[in-house]
Amino acid sequence: MQESSDILMGTVREYAEAEKEEVYGEKLFDLNREPTLMGRMENPTSSGIITGHCGETMEIYLRIEGERIEEISFFSDGCASSLACGSVAAELARGKNIDDAAAIEGDTILMVLKGLTEEETHCAYLAAEALHAAIHNWMLRQ
Repeated sequence: MQESSDILMGTVREYAEAEKEEVYGEKLFDLNREPTLMGRMENPTSSGIITGHCGETMEIYLRIEGERIEEISFFSDGCASSLACGSVAAELARGKNIDDAAAIEGDTILMVLKGLTEEETHCAYLAAEALHAAIHNWMLRQ
């Protein structure tokens, strides 16, 4: 009896995963499962921490050499969409010069992550704001 219950639960999980990927799109779905560049960086050159109106916090950490972002990571205590948006913000900014990274906006992240619902779009703007805060904090020290 336990074996048939396990098989049924596995089938339900597979169906739910396939449905979720269809609704959200492949990129968003993959980043929900395995966010990239996630983690707090030790001894960053700069960081930015923003708490959104939803109560989620997004942290962006930068290691800058010259005026180029050599390393970047993020951390969020938010939902799966927040993790996906943090991943995209970090991916887009990695290797860029400061001016190009500062041009990354919430709309830029939304264009990459097709499939966020209206209720989740604030996560993209939260990630962009945290990136801008990290860049701003670095510029203040220059």
